Amino acid sequence: MHDLVLKGGTVVDGTGAPARSADVGIRDGRIAEIGRIARSEGQRYLDVSGAVVCPGFIDLHSHADYTVFAAPEAVTQSAQGVTTLVTGNCGFSPFPVVPEHAEELRSHGDFLDDGLTWEWSTAGEYADAVDRLPLGVNIAPQVGHSALRIAVLGLDDRRPDDAELARMRELARAALADGAAGLSSGLIYAPASYAAPEELAAVAAEAARFGRVYSTHIRDEGDYLDSAIDEAIEVGRSTGVRVEISHLKAVGPANWGRVAAAMEQIAAARRDGVDIRADQYPYAAGSTTLTTRLPAWSMEGGVPELLRRLSDPGVCDRIVAELEADDMWSFLAPRIVVADTPEGPFHRFVGQDLATIAAAIGETPARAMLEVLRGQRGTVSIIMHGMAEDDVRTALADPAVAVASDGWVLSCPGDGMPHPRSFGTFVRVLGRYTRDEGLLDLPTAVAKMTSLPASRLGWTDRGVLRPGAVADIACFDPDRVGDPSTFSEPWQLAEGVIHTLLRGQPIWENGAPTGAAAGQVVRTVSEKGRIRHHHDPS
Repeated sequence: MHDLVLKGGTVVDGTGAPARSADVGIRDGRIAEIGRIARSEGQRYLDVSGAVVCPGFIDLHSHADYTVFAAPEAVTQSAQGVTTLVTGNCGFSPFPVVPEHAEELRSHGDFLDDGLTWEWSTAGEYADAVDRLPLGVNIAPQVGHSALRIAVLGLDDRRPDDAELARMRELARAALADGAAGLSSGLIYAPASYAAPEELAAVAAEAARFGRVYSTHIRDEGDYLDSAIDEAIEVGRSTGVRVEISHLKAVGPANWGRVAAAMEQIAAARRDGVDIRADQYPYAAGSTTLTTRLPAWSMEGGVPELLRRLSDPGVCDRIVAELEADDMWSFLAPRIVVADTPEGPFHRFVGQDLATIAAAIGETPARAMLEVLRGQRGTVSIIMHGMAEDDVRTALADPAVAVASDGWVLSCPGDGMPHPRSFGTFVRVLGRYTRDEGLLDLPTAVAKMTSLPASRLGWTDRGVLRPGAVADIACFDPDRVGDPSTFSEPWQLAEGVIHTLLRGQPIWENGAPTGAAAGQVVRTVSEKGRIRHHHDPS
């Protein structure tokens, strides 16, 4: 007897195979049967006639590790059919916490932090704290290279000596042994931007040893895109680690159209034996912190030292000169929009771009940016409209590119003007790019959000619908699925997802949250390709 039967749907199993009409039977949190199942064979059934039944979506790139404590029900995710968030990306993870550098770690991720309790030191302790939450989504934490570097070097701009590098590797091993899904780096962010390729390879070798993924926000996404990709390729080549290039893009008009060449560069490395792929969000704008627009040297020591520098007119002149010497600056200034910032003198400019803010306060855009950072104590999130839509489509059409959000907003409604990717990434692919534009067929689109990300993590019992797999499932109406969230009106949940199930339990049913807390922390064990939940008896 099945615990639940999904009756009468169109099964798209996540492998890329054609859709087929079938029922899905679930028992003990796993898929027990796919085929024709009598209603009498299930203790409960849901009529999903006219709906697509597919694996729950796996978001390879999320920052929800910083926001899940404030919104563990994660309604923005269940409304999209997302069942697992891979966190700890771009080098940011809220662990390991070492007492002498704890404040530096906290300040490093301050623009993301929404209610972290900081009651842990290790990856395992962080996972335990998350597991105690009433989760409406699964969380799979990675360990961040920046967090490892801060634990050993603080925010200093220098290379580690042999003992310090050995300590970074030791901390990485401990996090991976605790079940971290992988290692990430964010090479546009200080202090990771200070790291030499040799340091990255040494730490990534630990991920390779555990059979885990190395996810990297590469060092440059503009004029030096090709050399930044080469750096990621070389890490994979020298260590054997599985490499995932995060949110692949080409920023700035001079670089628009380069994504096709980037995809060929990555494909050539694969043909040469490097296990490397990429992911993307389906928007021509990104979101990050305003400090990423500054020269790397100005961020040594973190935000406290930045604020000290911004009190020195001579240092400000130097920063402005470097910004205005960059050919891309005049393009970016009107395209950098303040998405959110704490209360302060510039909070009233949330939703406005730097050029508009500069005109309002009578400054150049470069000086206005420094004024905003000074006034808001360095904590300013931005949306940057820097990419070309044609490049978005080029990457999305590539079978080696997974779909991922790079989001972190889990509740709705809220404050500020966040990027709509937190609300609509996955349904946007299904609606706009698959149904409406025909860029992808439905089985391919689903595979890019299910089995492809699962394969990058080495997981074999998620991301597919087959007997024995975990019953994380999404059911959606292919005619209605879509993303009403926009840059001007972001606080809107996805449309068209009917049911979302975690381990066979509906957390989103008939288009509304159920309140069920069926999520867990997914801890990856040392044996490559196996996963284990914290509460699993095995």
